[in-house]
Amino acid sequence: MALISLRIPDEVAARLSAVAASEGGKSALLRRLIADVLNASPARIAPLPAGRPQKITVRFRESEMRQLADIAGQRGMTRTGWIVALVRSRLRSPVQHSLEEHAALRAIVRELNRIGGNINQIARAANISVLQGRVVEPDLSAIRDAKSAIDLALAQLRGALDGNADYWETRR
Repeated sequence: MALISLRIPDEVAARLSAVAASEGGKSALLRRLIADVLNASPARIAPLPAGRPQKITVRFRESEMRQLADIAGQRGMTRTGWIVALVRSRLRSPVQHSLEEHAALRAIVRELNRIGGNINQIARAANISVLQGRVVEPDLSAIRDAKSAIDLALAQLRGALDGNADYWETRR
């Protein structure tokens, strides 16, 4: 997804923030405005949730409660957490992750950060060598190893995100 950045006067930014507070935030409001200008389908651009959480009570039969507990437990979630995630997925709210998915995503982010740090060290060493007038010989095996690690982390990330999206898809 592309990022668009712009500078506006502080007064305009404050007024935009006030209007956007009831529209799911500035980003959501601006995405909808851009979609309107481009005649894009606004249904594809869901607003972010806004406002204080409120409580709703739902009653289930004992057998349904057992089923909910089983299904939620399989995802490492509580019954309430699973029901909230299900409803939010239907409302097109931000993605709902189980504890296992959170842990997997955190591990992937740590690995990508580690690789990024290694690449920065390689670039820094190459720049210093060039500044000192030395010829830089790239270590192709290190580059191949980094590429393999990045490819693996990206595959794991895609798997986690696709698995989550598949799980919450409507089953009719």
